[in-house]
Amino acid sequence: MIHRYIFVVGGVMSGVGKGVTTASIGKILQSRGLTVTAIKIDPYVNVDAGTMNPVEHGEVFVTDDGDETDQDMGNYERFLDVDLMSMNYMTTGRVYQTVIERERNLEYKGKCVQVVPHIPEEVIDRIRRAAENAKADITMVEIGGTVGEYENILFLEAARIMHLADPDNVQFMLVSYLPVPAHLGEMKTKPTQHATRTLNSAGIHPDFIVCRGQHYMDQPRREKLSVFCNVKPEDVISAPDVDSIYKIPAVFEEQGLSDIILKKFGIKPKKADLTKWIAMSQVRETATKTVKIGVVGKYFSTGDYTLSDSYISVIEALKSAAWDNKAKIQLEWINSEDFETNGKKMGELSQYDGILVPGGFGTRGIEGVIAAVKFCREQKIPYFGICYGMQLAAVEFARNVLGKEGAHTVEVDEQTVDPIIHVNPRQMENIRENRYGGTMRLGAYDCELVPGTIAGKAYGVKSVSERHRHRYEFNNDYTEALEERGMKISGVNPQTGLVEIIELTDHPFFVGVQFHPEFKSRPLRPHPIFKAFVKAALDKK
Repeated sequence: MIHRYIFVVGGVMSGVGKGVTTASIGKILQSRGLTVTAIKIDPYVNVDAGTMNPVEHGEVFVTDDGDETDQDMGNYERFLDVDLMSMNYMTTGRVYQTVIERERNLEYKGKCVQVVPHIPEEVIDRIRRAAENAKADITMVEIGGTVGEYENILFLEAARIMHLADPDNVQFMLVSYLPVPAHLGEMKTKPTQHATRTLNSAGIHPDFIVCRGQHYMDQPRREKLSVFCNVKPEDVISAPDVDSIYKIPAVFEEQGLSDIILKKFGIKPKKADLTKWIAMSQVRETATKTVKIGVVGKYFSTGDYTLSDSYISVIEALKSAAWDNKAKIQLEWINSEDFETNGKKMGELSQYDGILVPGGFGTRGIEGVIAAVKFCREQKIPYFGICYGMQLAAVEFARNVLGKEGAHTVEVDEQTVDPIIHVNPRQMENIRENRYGGTMRLGAYDCELVPGTIAGKAYGVKSVSERHRHRYEFNNDYTEALEERGMKISGVNPQTGLVEIIELTDHPFFVGVQFHPEFKSRPLRPHPIFKAFVKAALDKK
């Protein structure tokens, strides 16, 4: 089987959109009948994304096999509708760790192990293994960072070597930014020209330049980049800002991008079919109803800015669920700490059709979340708690329905008299030994559902598999007491007996899940519980 590769690199600035560009190109190639997979290369020394601050780096996306990865892996899965694995993600730290371990095991047979060629060789080996595992016709490889940074130079070197060995089956795509300075009102190409020359200095010439900007690029700018960057005019692709990332594949196809890519590869593909995808991306323009969802959390603010990237999979899952319900969605961010400093703000929750509390860690803003849960329970506002949102819902119920005023999670209060949420023995050992990286309950676990419950009806099956990322668990010692007062345990892991889903029997929609269903949601296949939550919110409206 011939494996072909497209390397995507960034120019001018970070955050230019390499991830959605990579995913979108993968989508249009997939629409031509090709098998596509995607790889993300992070230049961080971290071994995985699990120890990175979500405010600084964005969401930690978890794969089925339990790898903590960059949020772009979520974009790849959503666009391509595939389940990626740990072999599709690498960091500088992971690559160096592997090479050092091999050296310690004498696998280099006495050779002097050097940064070049052994680090690029390990990178190449990982890329090829991922392509072979997916049986991919085309493998998209996003190299993090921006050309010119010393952090990603070894990954560019690996890409250069792959192209040298097999030039007909390796392409390069530079995603660059074309600014429009306010005082000039003109789209400028010079930064992209410099980025191209910097990439040239690494021994790489781009086959395509994807030009990000506020507006469509005009023909004079296209021709200018063609001349100064030594690419054909049709290989300069405009990528303007759009109101939904799901419209990007259609924008690329309007310019014939998949045809050009496949012609360069010498592939004769099927006719493109993006009908369902385009219809999905346009629902928000035709929907006549709107659902208003408040997301209560603490990873929103950094200085004067709000960073929703901390919960990007939750956002996309909510959008997809709303569109599946033929509705537009209005999302608003609610900082849980506001409820702790100003109790009068609690009443503002009544304006929402539904409240969602996503996952999180630590002690900051927790009492505010618990107060919000209580309000939703008492006022019959549809509530959906994910991971920490499920745990704190159990704590709130124990406090205010069972009368256990000191009930808490041991993550916040180790000395609580009623540890509704506790640590299992293995995790206790990890905490005691300061083993935090990659030691949580990670990846896919089974969940058996109770028929007739909200969760059971939403899924429509007896058993599911969902992805986890947490260290603390529901304490089964409190199951009987909680169920006697109206809290139903509707999902359990059959291997361990650990509680996976809780819900209330006397509420329009009050569900908490220990896992992260957002990681399995897809634009054309929204997650069942998200769909049920949005429907309940619309019914309330």
